[in-house]
Amino acid sequence: MEKQVLKGALLVGLGASSYGALATVVKLAYAHGFTTAEVTTSQFTVGFLGIMLLQIFVKTKEKQQEIKKPFSILKLMVGGASMGLTSIFYYFAVKYIPVSVAIVLLMQSVWMGLLLEAVLDKKMPSKRKLAATLVVLLGTALATNIFSSAHELSWKGVAWGFAAGLSYTISLYSSNSIATHLHSIKRSLWLMAGGLTIIVLIFSTTSYGNFNFAIFYPWGIFLALFGTILPPLLFTSGMPHTGIGLGTIIASIELPVSVLFAYVLLKEPVNLFQWTGICLIISAVVLMNVKFAKK
Repeated sequence: MEKQVLKGALLVGLGASSYGALATVVKLAYAHGFTTAEVTTSQFTVGFLGIMLLQIFVKTKEKQQEIKKPFSILKLMVGGASMGLTSIFYYFAVKYIPVSVAIVLLMQSVWMGLLLEAVLDKKMPSKRKLAATLVVLLGTALATNIFSSAHELSWKGVAWGFAAGLSYTISLYSSNSIATHLHSIKRSLWLMAGGLTIIVLIFSTTSYGNFNFAIFYPWGIFLALFGTILPPLLFTSGMPHTGIGLGTIIASIELPVSVLFAYVLLKEPVNLFQWTGICLIISAVVLMNVKFAKK
């Protein structure tokens, strides 16, 4: 049993670490002259094709279930649109602010998810969750270095970062709640289709005139592999062994991994206050999920 939990923890950790590398790679792509439209389009196109190939090779037994629930695909595509918007907003944010700040703003999904849960369930969060929310907000203030360099941050980037956090919250809800009767690969396929559709609709009228197809190799392949193909497969394989609580705690490793990538590859400075804020946010994730982790 312990070996299975350890295996699950490793898989979830690898999935979260994969996500953590994305923003730094996007920033490097920007440095090579590529645009947000090119980055997001290549990521979701390659991701969609990759998952489609997996769908061909992995047999599923859900045709009868799909007949009984014909709106499942449409719901997944609508939910997948939030995934596409998350990438657009997040990648816009890293154009204006450091990756270490953008990832912290994305992680506002921790308390936004609580708010969404409270609205949907019509129930106030527990005192423990409210305390965790306050810890997240304090950690955010420290991690964004707001007390010493608020004037240095682009408010445009901060706004895109918060928009990404909101969209990411909806994405998490969609991924975990819509059409759960379908195989994870099939669900990923239609979520990806929805994300690709919204990206094409947004950029088709303004950004595809001089599209640089060089983005697909190697940037698009890397972003698709580590952003849309591997993480869902690793999470769906690892979460059953760890449970939601422990899995969520381990997945928060995405935050320090993202900051470390930016520190090493982009030479972004990260001070003690920022690391303290990051530790506080991870502590809040632990606080909210420790009860489930014990179970």
